[in-house]
Amino acid sequence: MISAFSLASVLLAAAAPVHAAGLVPTPQDPDMARAPDATGRPLDTPEFRRPALEQLERMIVTRTPESHIVETVDHERITARRIDIVGDDGTIRMTLTGRTSGPVIDGIEYQRAITGAGILLYNAKGQERGGFAVQDVGDGVPVIAMDFPNMDAIGWRVMPDGSVFFGINQAPPLLREPGLGNSLVPGIATPTRIALTVSADGAPAVALNDARDQTRLRLTITPEGYGAIEFLNAAGQVIHVIAPEASGQ
Repeated sequence: MISAFSLASVLLAAAAPVHAAGLVPTPQDPDMARAPDATGRPLDTPEFRRPALEQLERMIVTRTPESHIVETVDHERITARRIDIVGDDGTIRMTLTGRTSGPVIDGIEYQRAITGAGILLYNAKGQERGGFAVQDVGDGVPVIAMDFPNMDAIGWRVMPDGSVFFGINQAPPLLREPGLGNSLVPGIATPTRIALTVSADGAPAVALNDARDQTRLRLTITPEGYGAIEFLNAAGQVIHVIAPEASGQ
């Protein structure tokens, strides 16, 4: 059964060209006004615009997908240290492993900073572009990352002390090293431009960082429970705070 999320992803992927071609009904479209939702209400407002039937039919691959082709399971349990999913040409596209191997960048496998167990995702060339794992730190650190060709792009982790971090990095330059067969250089230092955190004691913060990876603006909640916007200088010092409740405004 296709999930609402996956269906939405498919529709979003096709929405731009189809909308440009005039195939998505507008609120003024007579067909739009006659398309009720599950409660019988007409979907006649922009936020409820739905794909036209013709669009849906063009997107259908089959009306009988292989979603239930096994009547009985072959094995109740499979034990393995690693399972590789490959593409038509044999290139590994996904790995389920009890111990993560090193990241493959431009055809070279490098040492991974912290090992763990999880799922690794690769592009059509067999280069790592993301994954999910539980790192072997303390009682385990769950992490998820999606990668640039040579560096993490976004990532989030849950630390043993209970703190949670989500970061969005700036794309590093795609430098090549002649001494490595002109392969991409991994691990280039790049700033985390946006960081969302919840500390171990529950304090939330959203930080915007400059090109030197220094926080310059932070949205947070003060210990007193007031919402606040903090402005910081290049040295990391708070130089101005906007907190209307704290000042009685």
